[in-house]
Amino acid sequence: MAKQENKVQFNLKNVAYAVLTQTNGTAVWAVPVKVPGAVTLTLDAEGDVTPFYADGIAYYQAIANGGYSGSLEMARYPDQMMQDIWGFTLDDTDKVIMENANVEPKPFALLYQIDGDADNQLYCLYNCSGTRPGIGSTTNTNTKEPQTQTSNISASALENGNVLARTTAQTPDSVRKAWYEKVYEKQTVAFGGENSEEGN
Repeated sequence: MAKQENKVQFNLKNVAYAVLTQTNGTAVWAVPVKVPGAVTLTLDAEGDVTPFYADGIAYYQAIANGGYSGSLEMARYPDQMMQDIWGFTLDDTDKVIMENANVEPKPFALLYQIDGDADNQLYCLYNCSGTRPGIGSTTNTNTKEPQTQTSNISASALENGNVLARTTAQTPDSVRKAWYEKVYEKQTVAFGGENSEEGN
């Protein structure tokens, strides 16, 4: 029986990152690393509409896909992610983590899950960059309210144009189960001189 498509969506969870390395136009991702404590993810589509006028009308409109930008709020960004993405270093002896302004942050794929009324959807933004999470806290009062951390995220296209991948109600279970094992890529496999497509 075919699964039903979601009517609504809610509940962000299962956030993960995979460090991205690009060499001569080829993108390679490390094994995804789960990040517990997802709170909110807000991403807006980026891109300008440029009209071309002829015959006294908007004859053609060019729409640029600039990816997405927004913010990812987490309960706390773990030390491992601070090291992997923002280049923080952990001293071998003192076990103190150190930030250095001369270290460039690394691009990464962002994976996450959003539940719906019928099924969950798995997402992958292939080429993300993020600002360092801020630091802040407040004193305890009568109640203890956790203080979150936020990173401003920008997701742009790879050299091949891919920006985002998302599962659907028809996505096979095999693809869903492997979503966090490696970054999803559509592979082209040759059989007897003819190409056929196969997803990882």
